[in-house]
Amino acid sequence: MLCWEPKINKPIKSSKTEPPKKIRIIGGNWRSRLLTVIDLPGLRPTTDRIRETLFNWLGQDLTGLRCLDLFAGTGALGFEAASRGADLVVLLEKDKKAHANLKTNFALLQSSPASGIVEMLHRDSLEYLKQQADHSSNLIFIDPPFQEVNLFDQVVIEAGRVCDDSAGGGIYVEFPSSRAREEVEALLPGWHCGKYLEAGQVKACLFRGGRG
Repeated sequence: MLCWEPKINKPIKSSKTEPPKKIRIIGGNWRSRLLTVIDLPGLRPTTDRIRETLFNWLGQDLTGLRCLDLFAGTGALGFEAASRGADLVVLLEKDKKAHANLKTNFALLQSSPASGIVEMLHRDSLEYLKQQADHSSNLIFIDPPFQEVNLFDQVVIEAGRVCDDSAGGGIYVEFPSSRAREEVEALLPGWHCGKYLEAGQVKACLFRGGRG
């Protein structure tokens, strides 16, 4: 007696690669322009909902502000600030591929140049921040990979020294929902979390210092 084993068709792997993901700039001069998001470990662009809320807190016109976008990733936060007229936006990204993608995204935006200066540096954010003078920036975005807790803490502490929000701005931080808000607030004595939100696995604070 012959036994026949059923033929099992193995799934054929598609040779096509997934198209790169895109996120949209919410407002300002570059409103509705798209940024490419590359696939990298720890890269987590700030969602449209959170960015819209953040820039409602900050106001739509950031003219006169000097901004730092630490751990820039796709550049979503820094480019949003530049789109709204910030005088200077410095985007820092340590990963070589992410930095190259930043430059590509910026080149595509330059068909309609921003009014201020935009710099993209392939640098370590903490080391750069330590080299900055006291009160030399007005608005600092902090959104590092969530698993790097010690790095986050050091950067937030340094940001409290570097930031002067008397003319507007503040220190914006994103951190995982598993972390207590009070722990983050304790890193910035003299500052207060004036605006706060929770969205999914993310918590976010906009700290204000009340100088001036």
